[in-house]
Amino acid sequence: MPLPRTTAAHFSSFAARCALASLSGVALLAGLSVTTPLAAAGQTGTVAVTGDGTSALPKPSVGGAAGASATETETKGKSKKSKKSPPAAAASAAQDLAAPTKDQRAIAALVNDEPITGFEIDQRAMMLSGTNIQQQAKTNFEALVKNPKTSERLKAILQETVKANEGKSREEIIAIFERRKKEFGMNLQKQAFENARNSALPAMKKQALEELIDDRLKMQEAKKQSVTIEDAEVDRIVASIAERNKMTTEQFAKQIGGSLEPIKSRIKATLSWNEVVRRRFGPLINVSNKDVDKFVAASSVAGNDDVELNVQRVRIAMPVKIEENGVAARIQEADKIKAKFSGCQSTAAAAAGVPGATFEDLGKRRPSTISEPTRTLLVNASDGEMLPPTVNEGAIELWVVCGRTVVKAVDAKRTAAEGELKQKEFELMAKRYIKDLREDAHIEYRINVGSR
Repeated sequence: MPLPRTTAAHFSSFAARCALASLSGVALLAGLSVTTPLAAAGQTGTVAVTGDGTSALPKPSVGGAAGASATETETKGKSKKSKKSPPAAAASAAQDLAAPTKDQRAIAALVNDEPITGFEIDQRAMMLSGTNIQQQAKTNFEALVKNPKTSERLKAILQETVKANEGKSREEIIAIFERRKKEFGMNLQKQAFENARNSALPAMKKQALEELIDDRLKMQEAKKQSVTIEDAEVDRIVASIAERNKMTTEQFAKQIGGSLEPIKSRIKATLSWNEVVRRRFGPLINVSNKDVDKFVAASSVAGNDDVELNVQRVRIAMPVKIEENGVAARIQEADKIKAKFSGCQSTAAAAAGVPGATFEDLGKRRPSTISEPTRTLLVNASDGEMLPPTVNEGAIELWVVCGRTVVKAVDAKRTAAEGELKQKEFELMAKRYIKDLREDAHIEYRINVGSR
């Protein structure tokens, strides 16, 4: 039955009951999920890539569109232009996020006459910010929900709805209020996301621009060398990233801002560059067996101890009580022994005749049986090298590495070590290569996004 038309004061009791039954205080907003697209990191696998982000949002005031008069709301509801449902409003918000502004369409930099726009910088900055924006937006939203002004605004919206719809049934008024409540929640979500984005992006824009410049140079070099990466390969990697994050590609796209194109272009630049460097420097990368042995030995110290060192030691004993100048004299004697040293076969002769000096051929020793820092110095020393003198347990010591034996490293481990060493060489050459390209390129900065 329709309620009789009367003054707003007569509805105060009804409004209070609506507030308790439908609002439950401000908890109704706490239960809303943040539907505004939030940036997330999509960084896994062998290709280092991250998600992309979204562009600017108009900052709504608390209440915003949801705070419009209920009479206006109903008038629009009766017109041909019906109000958007909450899902449609969310979709519209996502579309607004993806639409570049005038500033974003402006050219921020030229790389050999190829432009980089402000929109691209914002997207890359969002990628670099990763899940930080998502988490901050969630924190901002929760803070807005707990703000007493939010509760007051919700109550005001309820009162406005009741006053503007006198004569309607209880169910009709509640339905109108529910719609306005959801719109109000969407505005809070937008505000939370924009504040998180605005606080994160400025710090990342400089890094974003420099990465985009590198990507331009990489793709330009790839085109010169006719390196072609198929789109199908890029799609496969994107699908793999989504799968590792337990998402479909559609869900992944929504999570990183609605479009997969920015992340695809990032992956394509990375793959193309890897192929360019491989073709140019691959034949020059060479790792010797000695390098592999040393790498295995160094990695074994903290783990499986797969190496034995053939070592010698000369100890120069010191009295229990000795003056400072006496210590200096013993170190000078140790330096003389080191100066006479010309190989493992000469160690004993070099130590002969030095007061208090004893020569020991310790044979094969596992690194774990030797104390630090001597252990690390021996592992990294070359065969036939004598270490500088050190003081240890009341004596001056001189250690010599005469050889090393890998005792149980399997082929797979050596292969992995060789691959890691080659990868390090590859990365070093790639860094030098991109540095050379930067020095030869014409790079024009048109918008200041941070100190350079």
